[in-house]
Amino acid sequence: MRLSILAAALVLGCAAPAAAQAPAPTVPSTAAPADVATPEAIVAALYGVISGDAGVPRDWARFRSLFHPTARLAPSGVNREGQGVVRSVTPDEYITRSEPLLLAEGFHEREIARRAERFGRIAHVWSSYESLHRLSDPRPFARGINSIQLFDDGSRWWILSVYWQAETPAAPIPAEYLPPAD
Repeated sequence: MRLSILAAALVLGCAAPAAAQAPAPTVPSTAAPADVATPEAIVAALYGVISGDAGVPRDWARFRSLFHPTARLAPSGVNREGQGVVRSVTPDEYITRSEPLLLAEGFHEREIARRAERFGRIAHVWSSYESLHRLSDPRPFARGINSIQLFDDGSRWWILSVYWQAETPAAPIPAEYLPPAD
């Protein structure tokens, strides 16, 4: 009897609407309407705002405006022991950790291929990228795939998460996530 009461309480607790479980998060700074009008626009704004030459400050207010208040960024990879690892950070933690390196070395990340799916108010974008320190660099110093989850609240798109993995010799970008061969 006691177990069935506990099971019923768990089912009812999980079935409650999300809005009833937590207050709505506060909204960050206002985004430029063109940046958040479509999934394509918000992804382009993301790449645009993190890219720049050495010594060029990024527009962090614009960066923050792209992200939902509950958003996370999650780089993944392999540690020295060969185990898969992931670290989840807020947009502000990303800024704190990345800004010194972006300013010191320069960083340009650009999309080289995209696969996207959309259902109702959600979209998922697989965005293959390459990274350069300067746009004049003959080759990228890194490539990988960003998995970007987006949400449309009816008036704009929001980035919910950016989860990425850099390409390695052991994990090259699959052909279906690269531009078509000429």
